[in-house]
Amino acid sequence: MFSAPLLTGTMAEPASIVFVVDDDESLRRSLERLLRVNGHTVQSFPSAPAFLHYPDPDCPSCLVLDVRMPHLTGLEVQQAVNDAHRALPIILMTGYADVDTCVVGMKAGALDFLLKPFDDDELLRAVATALHRSRESRRERAEYHALRERFDLLTARERQVFDLVSKGLLNKQIAGQLGTKEGTVKLHRANLVRKLGAHSITDLVRMSDRLQVDTASPTAAIKVSA
Repeated sequence: MFSAPLLTGTMAEPASIVFVVDDDESLRRSLERLLRVNGHTVQSFPSAPAFLHYPDPDCPSCLVLDVRMPHLTGLEVQQAVNDAHRALPIILMTGYADVDTCVVGMKAGALDFLLKPFDDDELLRAVATALHRSRESRRERAEYHALRERFDLLTARERQVFDLVSKGLLNKQIAGQLGTKEGTVKLHRANLVRKLGAHSITDLVRMSDRLQVDTASPTAAIKVSA
């Protein structure tokens, strides 16, 4: 039986959570105590299936994961996390100096690989790095979704103009390519800048890169009146 959740629906969401998955109860409890004493909220599990059935928290988190476990290995859990597209930094632990396992885990995206027995400070540093990575990832995803929502407000013609402006074309060149008037391009450009919240051409280029917009494909075929 794994530890009961530390939170309920009436309690505040924690700043972050460290998940610990290890079938060795003694080590698992030891890691729990170490992490809690150092200010972390911890949720531990004695098996991979127990963890995989636990819902993602709405806060930064990381996973401290034993490699050798019954039912599912740590690498199989890592693969399941990747397949589910869970943005969860993983720290792998093992009591065996298995170079091949280490290589597979790191190639699959593990943030760190700790060989038991490891120093407390070594684990705490790895967890701090993982939680920082999780916070940055969540921030970037939130910024992307906000940008995507603003982009979805653009009309088909504004998306075409956005694409061409981000490629460095001048208003006159854009008008010629789209078969419209330069004044009309200026109007579309002003509208898309306002909707996207851009402050410069550099902003537009960065936004385009982030969205990986290719308006020449779906929207260039759309007939839009000038």
